Amino acid sequence: MTVAAPAIERIAPSGDLTSDVLDTRVDDGACFPIIDATGCTFAYRGAVISVRLIHFGVGFPDDLDFEQVADSEWWLLALRVPLGSRLEYKLEVTDSFGTTVVEDPLNDRHASHPFGANSVCEAAGYAEPRWVVTDPDVPAGRLVEFELESAALGRTTSASVYLPAGFTLDGDGCYPLLVVHDGSDYIAYASAATVFDNLIHDGEMPPAVVALVRPFERLVEYADDPRHAEHLTGELVPALERELPLVATPAGRCLVGASFGAVASLSAAWRAPGFFGRLLLQSGSFAGAGTGCRRRPEPLWRPVRQFVRAYLDQPAAVAERIFVTCGTYESLICENRGLVPVLEGTGMTVRFAERLDGHNWACWRDSLGVALPWLLATDDASRGLE
Repeated sequence: MTVAAPAIERIAPSGDLTSDVLDTRVDDGACFPIIDATGCTFAYRGAVISVRLIHFGVGFPDDLDFEQVADSEWWLLALRVPLGSRLEYKLEVTDSFGTTVVEDPLNDRHASHPFGANSVCEAAGYAEPRWVVTDPDVPAGRLVEFELESAALGRTTSASVYLPAGFTLDGDGCYPLLVVHDGSDYIAYASAATVFDNLIHDGEMPPAVVALVRPFERLVEYADDPRHAEHLTGELVPALERELPLVATPAGRCLVGASFGAVASLSAAWRAPGFFGRLLLQSGSFAGAGTGCRRRPEPLWRPVRQFVRAYLDQPAAVAERIFVTCGTYESLICENRGLVPVLEGTGMTVRFAERLDGHNWACWRDSLGVALPWLLATDDASRGLE
């Protein structure tokens, strides 16, 4: 098998990645995939029948078969990947005992998520944004637990509340409030506390209080559930504003969510227009928006489709500013691209940013440092960002 690419030519001047060359590369401690200007070359070593790449990116070829290198235990796959892309994937390996799906054993780059982990291919031109890197010289905020009896939901709710470094109760209404759906996951998988610390330290967003809420029945509460909306606007935010020195105006309230959490954010704002002045909608599961998008007939989507249809029938301004983010390589890009002009048509100030990534926490993490400074900027500062 011959794979021609600039980086590979430096490893094997003939352009041939023989089994001996590959053995030497691994023995020297190198890992895969091999990254070059045209894409990524994946490899697997083992006495198997077949290897297939299972990627999580819309717009790439279908899951692809590796090719065996002669009669060796090496298998290779060269995939063209646009510059600046980030791709999560697994390998489907078949041997005499069956088929298993595994992380890439030759790749030490992984991304965790609530259901496990994926291997990560970072194409040429991609780098983690500066705001996601922990810096020991940056003062860290702290997390405290907050519980509240909710009449709307009929249960005790809990949230982790991020208090920025230097927080004081004598702030006299100086702290904006972010309410973040799936807050525990944003902390665990999107490095949210680190992002807040860095953005605040660098002066890119003001010191803010962040309520990181946790659902009980996520796919119910986040699917346009009026009880959830009432809990946010009638119970949680008022309780936090009574106890903490928050701005307590629409411009000082930002609601954040990803996937179904983005649906919950837009739905809550729709049910209480103007209460939240800022919305961050990440990869929203807005089934029914856009044209030519994937059908989503499953029952769990029904209340989402009904909500989206109602909003599309009567679009309304529900906030002052909305930032929409989505991965280019996820199926929901269709719905999000379709919703953005509807939001803009209401007169709200809307920004839309795509990343060369998929439906995952790293994509949402990387977008936080672009969206939050704009959403939380003062009027004078935001005009400079237009």
